[in-house]
Amino acid sequence: MKRTRVISYSIAIVILLILAVVYFGNRKNATQKDAFQSELKTKGKLTIGLEGTYAPYSYRKNGKLTGFEVEMGRAVAKKMGVKADFVPTKWDSLVAGLGSQKYDVVINNISETPARKKVYKFSNPYIYSRYALITPKNSQISHLKDINGKKFAEGTGTNNEQVAKKYHAKLVSSGDFSTTLSLLRTGRADGTINAAEAWYAYKKDNATDGLKYKDLSGEIDPVKVSAMFNKKDPKTRAKFNKALAAIRKDGTLKKLSIKYFGADITKENN
Repeated sequence: MKRTRVISYSIAIVILLILAVVYFGNRKNATQKDAFQSELKTKGKLTIGLEGTYAPYSYRKNGKLTGFEVEMGRAVAKKMGVKADFVPTKWDSLVAGLGSQKYDVVINNISETPARKKVYKFSNPYIYSRYALITPKNSQISHLKDINGKKFAEGTGTNNEQVAKKYHAKLVSSGDFSTTLSLLRTGRADGTINAAEAWYAYKKDNATDGLKYKDLSGEIDPVKVSAMFNKKDPKTRAKFNKALAAIRKDGTLKKLSIKYFGADITKENN
């Protein structure tokens, strides 16, 4: 009788130990899983800074914020177990807003540059943006070498501006793609270096009469477009990368690319 009781007690103790290991193990995993939330501006939300004025990346349609990066941001946030909260901000103050903790991440057709790398960290690339040369139809400019000394409309601080500057164009500041094309049409600019995707998206709903387009893939490599984070938020960036890999693997990223750009630009070499 006593022996039976001892065995029963031993079994009970073993079961309790197993349950304790499982409980504390699950608790530890849950804590590690949500550890990144301590870095977020608002718990339960991934606060995303973007312009909201640059189709097809992020823009307003019937007053509602939409676009490739908007849908991608929502999909990534969902995989992270949080809700996406967008903060539309003008380009001139967008990057600075990340430094002042206005949001957790910038998703705005942005790439890693030496200057940005000194201050911020970047996610893995989610698309590879091709450059395009856009000029008036009667223009003699057909290659990057031809833009030397010409007036080129570019967004301040953008990759496009850097390319135009590298090839010695005279820079004309422009806020958005429609304004840029207007400058070309009215003769206030000789051309623009811009994203091929922006041109295709614009063509869907707007006439391009009087303008000439050329894909520059043969002259300059595509830009690796990534999300930008504060250096002090490594857990959030790691969680974002994991979620990004998940929507790449399940086909969501490719589907969104085709929806907004008319092609799969989620791979470096198509």
